[in-house]
Amino acid sequence: MTAETTAGTTADKHGEAVVERLRDGMARGVLSFPLTSFHRDGSLDLDGFRAHVAAQIATGPGAVFPACGTGEFFSLDEDEYRRVVTATVEVAAGRLPVVAGIGYGWAQAARFARIAEEAGADALLVLPHYLVAGPQEGLVAQVEQIAVRTRLPLIVYQRGQVTFSTRSLERLTRIPGVIGLKDGHSDLDRLQRFTLAAPEGFLFFNGAATAEIQARAYAAVGVPAYSSAVHAFAPEIADAFFAAHRDHDDAAMDRLLRDFYIPFVELRDRRTGYAVSLVKAAARLRGRPVGPVRAPLTDPSPTDLADLETLLTAGLALVPAPVASVGAAL
Repeated sequence: MTAETTAGTTADKHGEAVVERLRDGMARGVLSFPLTSFHRDGSLDLDGFRAHVAAQIATGPGAVFPACGTGEFFSLDEDEYRRVVTATVEVAAGRLPVVAGIGYGWAQAARFARIAEEAGADALLVLPHYLVAGPQEGLVAQVEQIAVRTRLPLIVYQRGQVTFSTRSLERLTRIPGVIGLKDGHSDLDRLQRFTLAAPEGFLFFNGAATAEIQARAYAAVGVPAYSSAVHAFAPEIADAFFAAHRDHDDAAMDRLLRDFYIPFVELRDRRTGYAVSLVKAAARLRGRPVGPVRAPLTDPSPTDLADLETLLTAGLALVPAPVASVGAAL
């Protein structure tokens, strides 16, 4: 057996192990996408980030995804990225899978992939590439170029300018190392075609913004696992919804959607970028050491912040006792 064959076999076994760990974790809890902590001057607050990740992991998520969209991957330089992923791996200590975000063009994505591999990440989430739109063969080639440059398994994120056809999805599933697809478009017709076309064991994730809103619809086409931005600031609410979803408790889900999630989405939609900055502001209201967002994002206005605090208090009141106050630590 050649060295290349041995390396390939080792990578395949690692990918299979990651798939099993992710599948097990997805059945037990939401997927955590931690916020990246910054000081007031915008510099990386690694101690604050470690504390935030530790608090997230303590609530029992299925996996943790550092340096992704919610974690402001787009604003991190390579050294900061290395420190964030390394800290997450150290805090996780093997208790759950660590899936690091990578992105931009394939050459830069491969650089981040090498850093994540050196830091000890278990897998990678390939975020939509930068700026340009490409044809289907180019979208697939982008993933192929990344896959041959890392031993870590890949989950591909279709969102923004990245939308795969069913034929392209079939090609993705044949790329060595590609283990799953995260969807942010909410095209359920296309997703149903995907789940029927994919081989057994291929992973699918609901990656819609505030994914709980569409959790039941995604599950109906075979995509029950979802990421939760709410988990980054109110794991009590996120876990209550996950339990209701798992147990098919429609009344509980309806109550949480009507009285918290839908008003939260309406507040989120008031300004571009609130999908991240509102989440970070809510975490600060809970006393989490996450700091401000970096430009081009902006922190919420005083009016929106006051409305967020009122909504957060109402949301926590929906969760069965014991319930922490808005400012309580985990």
